[in-house]
Amino acid sequence: MNTSTIPVSRPARRRRRLIVTAVALAAAVILAFAVQQSLAAASAAVPKPTATSSAPADTPAQQVNGSPIAPSDADGVIREGDQPTVFDTDRVAVGKLDPALLDALQRAANDAAADGLEFRVNSGWRSAALQEHMLREAVVQYGSEAEAARWVASPTTSAHVSGQAVDLGPLPTLDWLAQRGSDYGLCQIYANESWHYELRPDAVNEGCPEMYSDPTEDPRMQP
Repeated sequence: MNTSTIPVSRPARRRRRLIVTAVALAAAVILAFAVQQSLAAASAAVPKPTATSSAPADTPAQQVNGSPIAPSDADGVIREGDQPTVFDTDRVAVGKLDPALLDALQRAANDAAADGLEFRVNSGWRSAALQEHMLREAVVQYGSEAEAARWVASPTTSAHVSGQAVDLGPLPTLDWLAQRGSDYGLCQIYANESWHYELRPDAVNEGCPEMYSDPTEDPRMQP
């Protein structure tokens, strides 16, 4: 056995082990630091949740004079797909119509039924609150009070609020009324609203009066 190399080789092996261990430790530290930085960056990239209110947002369409209202039959609201006939007097939109107007409508509806037609009420009597609600919506829809006035009257001038006007449908019924409505005193009042009818008793003998182009020409609509 050659023993002359033993004192030399053992320290050399220890140094190599120390070097390998130090390199491994350094690599582990570098890797851990890199992972930590990566996780931190990923965490920063995730948007932080923001606080939200659980209270419902205000809905302008549900406001009348700053106070919320719940549209209902009590205000004369008629929802799409739920239009009553002129005989459904349990609905206030129909039952609160002027009695003479309602009588003329029912007589006309009875005769129109022979032609397979039905008088459906899209809007009849309205509360003043509902009328104001509709006017405000019209201003938003049409962009100005002047344009809205061509379609929706104020609560103080509306014939709907007084129960003296009714909006009818469907189209075949309107065609029938355009030809025969005057026989019952039922007249279209505005050229731009083929659905809007009011009672004019003299029309039975004299025919319906000339229509206004829109409500702004009607003297009753002037403030």
